[in-house]
Amino acid sequence: MGKYVNQMGFNILKTAWLFPGQASQKVGMGKDLFDKTDLGKDYFNRATEILGYDIQTIIFNGPEEKLKQTQFTQPSLYIVSVILGELLKEKGFSPNAVAGHSLGEYSALAIGNAFDFETGLSLVKVRAESMAKVGEQQTGTMAAIVGLDDERVSNLCSEYSGNGVVVAANYNSPGQVVISGTPDAVTAVMASSKSSGARLVVQLNVSGAFHSPLMSPAREALAHSINSFEISNSLFPVFTNVDGKPVTKGDDIKKSLIRQLENPVLWSKSILSMKNSGIETFIEIGPGKVLHGLNKRIDRKMSSQGVESLEQVENFYV
Repeated sequence: MGKYVNQMGFNILKTAWLFPGQASQKVGMGKDLFDKTDLGKDYFNRATEILGYDIQTIIFNGPEEKLKQTQFTQPSLYIVSVILGELLKEKGFSPNAVAGHSLGEYSALAIGNAFDFETGLSLVKVRAESMAKVGEQQTGTMAAIVGLDDERVSNLCSEYSGNGVVVAANYNSPGQVVISGTPDAVTAVMASSKSSGARLVVQLNVSGAFHSPLMSPAREALAHSINSFEISNSLFPVFTNVDGKPVTKGDDIKKSLIRQLENPVLWSKSILSMKNSGIETFIEIGPGKVLHGLNKRIDRKMSSQGVESLEQVENFYV
């Protein structure tokens, strides 16, 4: 369902493909893709060569605690999401725009041919291992704040004056912001959020302070890797996490990926920018329904559906 053209001859954006990030993984995902498709089997085998360990066993058999570890979660989600997207492309479908939540941005860029599967996975490997290493060296955590507006949460982070650092890391939907930083600072803002009337405050089970200044060492390692690869122009506009605006040029993609690690994910802004560009249908490509749920909170009227299995690929239509 590639390009739509109006009577004046201009392309109208209609369908966006969205790719999930960490927290969408589940043991057994992608097993049907490996067992029943040549492309799936090929990509999984290539992935094992690139990563240097048996990723298939971790994804298909777990245990869940191992799959949850950042260095394994990110490659696993990338592999499964890209296979699903490529199978849809084989059937003749294509998006008019793409976006991915945090790690999912790499899946989106692979589907946009900004880089091939192998290059993307090599970058994801560096990203995941660097982030995991930083998490081991510098204790950090994250928490979800539900029921306060974005500006209030941002101000509570800015007003914190104790030791450590805390920032707003994910603007997921109106009234749902994730904060990130050192444990004491995050705990303090969790308390001030409750005092300010937050409906729900939940510490997340993560291994580091993602999308915060604490990720600086990981950014340096990732920037070196990104700059060592050629990144092409994307076939489709990519609405980036860092700006919520579309980019297609390879140089702009490089810059946004490097900035992404230390800066907040502007997910709500990205989705609304897509809607304002003419997107009418959002397809979540990958395991889980996290992005479905966020879309409903952003705008209940938006049409969303998901593709996370071979059966859904085979029965897909827009």
